[in-house]
Amino acid sequence: MFKAICTDIDGTLLNPERELSKRTIDIIRSLKNDIAVVLASSRMPAAMRHLQESLDIANQPLICYNGGYVISQTSGVTVLDSVTIPFALCEFVAKWCHNENLHAGFYLDDDWFAPSEDQWTQREINNTKVQASIFPSLDLMESWKTQEKGAHKIMCMGEPKLIDNLVAKLISIDAPLHLYRSKDTYLEIAPLQISKASALSQLLQAEFNIEMRDVIAFGDNYNDIEMLKAVGCGVAVGNAKDEVKEIADEITLPGKEDGVAATLEKYFG
Repeated sequence: MFKAICTDIDGTLLNPERELSKRTIDIIRSLKNDIAVVLASSRMPAAMRHLQESLDIANQPLICYNGGYVISQTSGVTVLDSVTIPFALCEFVAKWCHNENLHAGFYLDDDWFAPSEDQWTQREINNTKVQASIFPSLDLMESWKTQEKGAHKIMCMGEPKLIDNLVAKLISIDAPLHLYRSKDTYLEIAPLQISKASALSQLLQAEFNIEMRDVIAFGDNYNDIEMLKAVGCGVAVGNAKDEVKEIADEITLPGKEDGVAATLEKYFG
C-alpha cells in the first residue's frame, strides 16, 4: 500500500527515555529492505544518525532542520538541498540574545555552536546525544562575517518572558523566519521558505522516484502539519497538538506508547 515511511522523531518516534523501543526497532528493521524509511526532524544530522544505526537504515536519506538541510547517504553524504537563515538575521539574534542573557545555539551543516556549557547546553546534549562546540555567539558571528555564513537553525532557550520578547521583536521587524515553540522555554528559528513537506517531495523524486501519495507519515506538532496533509496517509500520534489531529487521516497511540510501531504493524504486519 505504501512505498515509503517518513516520521518525525521527538514526541513521535521515541519512548519515555527518549530512545527507540524494541518494538519500533523490530518493525522498521523488518520493513527496511522493501520500503524507504526517512527520518524528518528539526535535529541536526549527528543527532539523527545514532537512531538510524539502531534501526539499521544508515544508508537512508535524512531531512534535517525541518527541511532546511536534506542529505542523501547512499554512498557518502550528498547535500540535496540547503537553506540557511541570512547572516544579518543571525547576527541580529546573536546580539539580542547576548544583551538579554538568553541562550542561543547556532546550527550549520553538522555543527552545533553553543554559547557556554550551561544547563541548556547540557540538556540538549542529554536529549540528542551530540556534543556542542562552545563558541560565544558574538565571536561566532565575527568568524562568519567575511563569508556571510548563515545558520540552518537557531535554538534559543531560557525564561518564557525572554522568549516572548524575542518573538515579538522578530515579528516587529518582519523577519522572514519560522518561529516555532516546542515548549514555552524553547524557540526554534528557521528560514521561512522551508518545510518538511517540500523537503520530502524533493527527496522522494531525487532518491526513489516515489510520489507523496505513496507515503505514510507520522508527526505530533505544528511543523508536521504540511507533511501529514501532503502524503497519502498522515498519522498523528495520540499526544499530538489538536491542530495536527484535526488534519490527520488517522490518530494512533501516543509516541511514548509506540504509536508509530502500532500503525506500521497494522499496515505491514
